Amino acid sequence: MTIKDITIVIATYKSEEKIEDCINSIDSNIEIIIVENSNNVKFQNNIQNKFSNVKCILANDNLGYGKANNVGLRHVKTKYSLILNPDTILEKNTVNNFLLFVKKNINFALLGPLQDKKLSILESQKYESINLFEVKYIKGFAMFLNMERFKSIGFFDENLFLFLEEIDLCRRVKKLNEKIFIDENIKIFHHGGKSVDHVFSQEIELTRNWHWMWSTFYFNKKYNGFLIAFLKILPIFLKSFLKFIFFSLTFNKKKRNIYLHRLSGINNSLLGKKSWYRPII
Repeated sequence: MTIKDITIVIATYKSEEKIEDCINSIDSNIEIIIVENSNNVKFQNNIQNKFSNVKCILANDNLGYGKANNVGLRHVKTKYSLILNPDTILEKNTVNNFLLFVKKNINFALLGPLQDKKLSILESQKYESINLFEVKYIKGFAMFLNMERFKSIGFFDENLFLFLEEIDLCRRVKKLNEKIFIDENIKIFHHGGKSVDHVFSQEIELTRNWHWMWSTFYFNKKYNGFLIAFLKILPIFLKSFLKFIFFSLTFNKKKRNIYLHRLSGINNSLLGKKSWYRPII
């Protein structure tokens, strides 16, 4: 097992501010597949000319996190892949610690780096060592995949444009009695919510609110049925409606638009419409 057995997959969209820092933190001998959610040929040429280990695929459309990563994963030929967000930075020993885990010959489908303690305490149990935990799910900013296992599992649910994609994938992994681990010896810095350049922050905020609502209802309907999903989303719908009215009456256009997008996301998901909303950038 060497670094030649790992391919890194990164889905990007308007990520020029962060992506080069991410790539610079990765060993130049590791193949990187970037899936850019646009038809930005200039970005593709610049990144491939600057980094010889990078292949950049243009999606020619904004596919979202899950579908774009699926495009990249289908190009992976190595035994393992590491999905990263563009706003992550690997530490010097990050890849070596992934290799050390694999060399232990532990049966696994997914592996994540150190995450917040709440996740480890509430959702996990210790496994063999103090720094290794078997968990129900890991966060999507860094997911290490045992590619052989995903021949039967499949990759991300492409109906989800944004939010809950990794939770859905982990749930399907556990349903097949496959194992998910967090190794706290593996550390990856994650800026969080900084993948898209800051100049687009307001439109991205509206997009996130729309899709958080759409994905929440869709996810709950997928696993619990329409009625349970409706009962879960109803308090959020009522609260969002009241806030939309309040901010409309107080002429707070910014807040009004946020809650308008929440209501739209809920409504579209309730009606069974696809997650069609895209940032206007």
